[in-house]
Amino acid sequence: MRLHARHALAAALLLLAATAASAAEVTVNFIKPDSYNDLPRMERDRELVLKDLREHFVKLGQSLPAGQSLKIDVNDIDLAGRLEPARRIEDIRILNGGADWPHMALHYSLEADGKLVRSGDSQLSNMNYIQRLNRYSSGDSLRYEKQMLDDWFQATFTESKLSQK
Repeated sequence: MRLHARHALAAALLLLAATAASAAEVTVNFIKPDSYNDLPRMERDRELVLKDLREHFVKLGQSLPAGQSLKIDVNDIDLAGRLEPARRIEDIRILNGGADWPHMALHYSLEADGKLVRSGDSQLSNMNYIQRLNRYSSGDSLRYEKQMLDDWFQATFTESKLSQK
């Protein structure tokens, strides 16, 4: 039985290594996040937002071909809605669908085999964020930002876009 468990563990580690080797590498840097237009005031909440956004970029990057490397420098973030200081410990974010849409400024570069495939600066926004159907649950506090990132990623890194370069 012990030998069987070792073989299963070895097979799982090989599978994990093969999966990691076949995935594109995604690096996300948040440049001067203290100067961003709109992040939560509480340090813990800010860290959670940045962590969630980083994880979303990495998830999007999983659809890139193996051997590619995507680097994203986030220069500014303005979350959907407006932060209303509350009398309680936590602030409240009010979403009204007006001029409070999410916005993000970033620079990206995509490399394959050490050669630059595509790079640029992007100003992302989702002006109709409340009116659009959203595949993310209402419990996801970054559902509008993630939808905006999905749209940008699809428009920037689909095969047809990459072949135009």
